[in-house]
Amino acid sequence: MTNRRLFLQQTAGAAVATSLATAALAAKARREPRKFQLKYAPHFGMFKEHAGPDPIAQLEFMAAQGFTGLEDNGLMGRPVELQERIGSTLSRLGMTMGVFVIDGGDNWKTSLSTGKPEFHEKFLATCRTAVEVGKRVNARWATVVPGYFERKLPIGIQTGHVVDTLRAGAEILAPHNLAMVLEPLSDNPDLFLRTSDQAYAICRAVDSPACKILYDMYHMQRNEGDIIQHIDLAWSEIAYFQIGDNPGRKEPGTGEMNYKNLFRHIAGRGYNGVFGMEHGNAKPGKEGEQALIEAYIAADSF
Repeated sequence: MTNRRLFLQQTAGAAVATSLATAALAAKARREPRKFQLKYAPHFGMFKEHAGPDPIAQLEFMAAQGFTGLEDNGLMGRPVELQERIGSTLSRLGMTMGVFVIDGGDNWKTSLSTGKPEFHEKFLATCRTAVEVGKRVNARWATVVPGYFERKLPIGIQTGHVVDTLRAGAEILAPHNLAMVLEPLSDNPDLFLRTSDQAYAICRAVDSPACKILYDMYHMQRNEGDIIQHIDLAWSEIAYFQIGDNPGRKEPGTGEMNYKNLFRHIAGRGYNGVFGMEHGNAKPGKEGEQALIEAYIAADSF
């Protein structure tokens, strides 16, 4: 009887200890935000069902889920007061500002390939404005799209025009530690910049730390494929990555791309910068937002 009583006491004690340990771990998990291996950067609107419409509340939610970056393509069009609030909130939360777009209002139609003085001067004026915007959020990268292909000119002449303008823009940005990142796109075949090797050649010609490549893996899967090899070939000029599965341009795991392997490879090469989440949510509502978070947890487990 004594042995049985002792056994029951010991068993109950072990159960209580296990329960307390489990509760302690759960409490710790609630206190400590998730930590991803890489710096993933959502954009405003991605978690609006959970956080509401206020961009500052959305930033708070992103940080609570473990995301450590932000992308905001439309930053230049936001009021100065909001830009400053975004910057101070990022600093308080320990988050990194990813890219915003150097955009004069009709970015794609500003065709630097034409060599027209009005496009050249407008781009440089926008770069000067971008410097001030970048300071408010401590930005280090800003997206540049050279615009449309000019069918009336040979490709070499177009490239020379683009290089001349980007070199002048880099001279404006470099003293402020702000780099333009050139983004090859797949949206339509009329765009001048479409592949990573083309962007690589332009960056080498500009020859400035303020002119590098934004390698959007969604666009490059569509335009050139063989993602890992092309990343390796252009590695020295790549400063920023963006994410989107193909087809669909939604979160990892919704298309044909193996993002776990891509993240492993890029991290293995020593990249510690931002990965912009420039894609939509595959499903609507809170359920879709939670599914997106779970997709990044799975892809980050490399």
